Amino acid sequence: MGLNSIDFAIITIYLVGITLFGMRFRKRQRTLRDYFLAGRDIPWWAIALSIVAAETSTLTIISIPGLAYDTNLTFLQVVMGYVVGRFIISFVLLPHYFRGEIFTAYELIERRFGPHLRTVTSGLFLLTRAAAEGVRVYAVSIVVSIALGTGEIASIAIITVLTLIYTFEGGLAAVIWTDVIQTAIYVGGTLVGVATIIHYVPGGWSHIHQIAAASGKLRMFDFSLTFWKPYTFWAGVIGGAFLTTASHGTDQLIVQRLLAARSQRQSVAALLSSGAAILFQFGLFLILGVMLFAYYMLPSAHFGKADWIYPTFIVTRMPHGISGLLIAAILAAAMSNLSAALNSLSSSTILDFYVRLRPTISEEKKMRLSRLSTFIWATILFLLAVLSLQHVSRVVEVGLQIASIAYGAMLGVFMLGVLTRRATQYGAMAGMLCGFIIELYLWQLSRVPWTWWVAIGTVVTFVVGYTASSFSKA
Repeated sequence: MGLNSIDFAIITIYLVGITLFGMRFRKRQRTLRDYFLAGRDIPWWAIALSIVAAETSTLTIISIPGLAYDTNLTFLQVVMGYVVGRFIISFVLLPHYFRGEIFTAYELIERRFGPHLRTVTSGLFLLTRAAAEGVRVYAVSIVVSIALGTGEIASIAIITVLTLIYTFEGGLAAVIWTDVIQTAIYVGGTLVGVATIIHYVPGGWSHIHQIAAASGKLRMFDFSLTFWKPYTFWAGVIGGAFLTTASHGTDQLIVQRLLAARSQRQSVAALLSSGAAILFQFGLFLILGVMLFAYYMLPSAHFGKADWIYPTFIVTRMPHGISGLLIAAILAAAMSNLSAALNSLSSSTILDFYVRLRPTISEEKKMRLSRLSTFIWATILFLLAVLSLQHVSRVVEVGLQIASIAYGAMLGVFMLGVLTRRATQYGAMAGMLCGFIIELYLWQLSRVPWTWWVAIGTVVTFVVGYTASSFSKA
């Protein structure tokens, strides 16, 4: 069927509208507190939706349905772990973040251990976050190139430039409030997509359910004790809990939002309510993949890659107008995730590195450098996305794998800091090095499922760091 002028008009109106809306926040940005923490005046519900948007990239919307199309609903076990991890953060890490004025997650490390470990942890965040975001930005090209026919590199450039404009101008306030709008758009658009598929399949939901049940697509739990399967109940809940405790408790991408809350209580409310939202959202995307299987009844190889199934369905089978809305919805997720990455990478670069070296520079110069850093990171992510064009199949798993490489070492260090008094800076650094090496080994040379990587890396970092601290005085 393809897109027509109505679809293109909807997509254009969205892209221009959301960019102009984000630019409105420029006038409120006078200090780094305004630019990177939105003046700490954001209501909890907006932060909750922004957290959901920040962890929902294009690869979530297109790859999770593709995963369910190929397998079943067992990925939802990992999402249950995401909810458990949020409770751990709320009671273990957040109280420490709200003691005094903190701008980045890694200031907490400096308070506990010293400046050298802060440099190491923030540097590791910059490297791994940039690599993971490069894959996520690449996922945008799948959708845009199918929908608009602009080619993969041009597609990446369009989204990167438009997202950069409002992130550059409006800081975290622009990021959060555009996230709120974008979350409503992509969730609403997905619900429209679900309703449309039900209408297209003869017999509606009852027939879809019959096909899915007969094909084993509705299996949600796997209680087998096999260590080598990535989506068992144990790997999902335990591994998902470790992954989220690391990603939401030590990664500046999410911690920055939690620090923008008006109080610790509102920060906890935002984090826990986002868990309920994310459980619903992933369930929705997985069911969408099952419904697409019932509609097509074809192997995913027919589409080239599993990630191409949902975008192809939107462009070729959806009615005009609805297809434009759904493409805009996917772009909304892409832009919200990218804007979050740009602002967090910029905040860590300026606050964890530059300002520490030049603490006496004026607030005006800090603001200029912050915007310049945002521009530089946008360029870097664009280049990394272009490099990701080859050899990537299901992008959601690749993105999670790259992020997981550092999360174990990072979480282990944070746990050493908040749970022990014995750990020292150099002991923690030794543990972090060992944990990171183990993560690299698991990634490149082992068959251990990625769902266990963060848990293993955390335990290794904690044990080695605690033991090494016995022989270290610093």
